[in-house]
Amino acid sequence: MWVSCGLTIRSGKGLWVTNVSRPCSHVSAELFVPPSPPVDPEQVRELQRFVSLSKKVLVMTGAGISTESGIPDYRSDKVGLYARTNRRPIQHIDFVRSAPVRQRYWARNFVGWPQFSSHQPNPAHWALSNWEKLGKLHWLVTQNVDALHTKAGSQRLTELHGCMHRVLCLECGEQTPRGLLQERFQALNPQWSAEAHGLAPDGDVFLSEEQVQSFHVPTCIRCGGPLKPDVVFFGDTVNPDKVDFVHRRVKEADALLVVGSSLQVYSGYRFILTAQDKKLPIAILNIGPTRSDDLACLKLNARCGQLLPLIDPH
Repeated sequence: MWVSCGLTIRSGKGLWVTNVSRPCSHVSAELFVPPSPPVDPEQVRELQRFVSLSKKVLVMTGAGISTESGIPDYRSDKVGLYARTNRRPIQHIDFVRSAPVRQRYWARNFVGWPQFSSHQPNPAHWALSNWEKLGKLHWLVTQNVDALHTKAGSQRLTELHGCMHRVLCLECGEQTPRGLLQERFQALNPQWSAEAHGLAPDGDVFLSEEQVQSFHVPTCIRCGGPLKPDVVFFGDTVNPDKVDFVHRRVKEADALLVVGSSLQVYSGYRFILTAQDKKLPIAILNIGPTRSDDLACLKLNARCGQLLPLIDPH
């Protein structure tokens, strides 16, 4: 299912009009959320019991927590990217080795950035931020790159796969805000125009090859090297120091709650295995099956933004 408002992006004479193809406002919060039954009061009681028995719960979130903010995921039945299109995410090795691949990626990302960066936290993000403030949440690990936990005020946070709001130079490692790069894109492409054809999960959109070929990509201001979002692309690996840090946080916790993740990617699944080794109770809140359902003492099939705000973290 795709609902498009038929929008385009174009520039000229220093004035930018950004109209990215996007879900219409009245359906944007629902468009990428897979079907689920209404919240069952018994589910609330079960999750409440799980949280109340924990003093140091570690929460790991995935794309399913952000679909209610209008950001699509990859794997959800009927509404995820894999179900809607034959498109697949960019591979790390292709981005690093190929200037045309980087050109295509950045053109798509440039068009999608105004909408992606404007997404706001939903009740699930705010609930977890409140858990932290009240001392219930020991640590929050997110597989998402959308910065919505940060926008909600979470601080005891590890962004396992990085964040789209930062840009990294592949040569010298210089890190800059993504918003500054958007200004450089605009300056280099004053007459460029494109029409987007659908929204992808990581802040980019779908463009034709003809649209991409005339797009100019800036390089690092410090060294002239190629620029990359400060995120882990498919085929890349998470920094070992970050992995070790999260393993330590899991071992300090007394329970692990998964929120909005199918756990199909090993970078997150490995922490479930660590929790299992420590015999920690594991609860999973996710619409649809996950890789670890058989390891969980509690599996809840409900919307994150509807269920989490009903839980008292005291």
